[in-house]
Amino acid sequence: MLYVDPALIGAALGGRALPFVGDPVFNDPPLCTILDDAFADFPEPIEDLAIPGLIAALADALARRAGSPSVMRRLPEKALKTARRLLGDAAGPLSATMLEEETGLDRYTLARSFRDRFGTSPHRYLVDRRLERVRTEIAHGTSLADAAYAAGFADQSHMTRHFKARFGLTPGRYAALSRTGVYQAE
Repeated sequence: MLYVDPALIGAALGGRALPFVGDPVFNDPPLCTILDDAFADFPEPIEDLAIPGLIAALADALARRAGSPSVMRRLPEKALKTARRLLGDAAGPLSATMLEEETGLDRYTLARSFRDRFGTSPHRYLVDRRLERVRTEIAHGTSLADAAYAAGFADQSHMTRHFKARFGLTPGRYAALSRTGVYQAE
């Protein structure tokens, strides 16, 4: 179950009317994917940077279900490049508010535009960059805890959950395989 304040859906729709979905029971695979993403780290709370992308995607999916036309947007390339650079360079916490301030875009426009331009959410992009750093650190012999810290994860268990979901094996197993030469650092 996911409860979202209707005001957040309204904000994500940029002031358009809230969508009315006449049939509350339906099968919608894209909407199911959005909900699966929302619970990816359950029981951990949804991360701040993931919330705008989740709400924007949910608002768009509900509008689609209600038959509302989608709004064509011109992608703000300069702001998106700034966001991607900030996400790629982040070694510590990076909030949606910080990205809004640096790009000049509201969090929902940024989340939608980022996904449209780069095929992923800002949060997922950040996690992927961190996982690549972790993988490189581990392959170079860095301890798992130090690799998690260096990449900006809150702790080793948080890194481990994401690593296993992304690469299909635990960081410890990856480290062992790296030492045997099965995996090489890039």
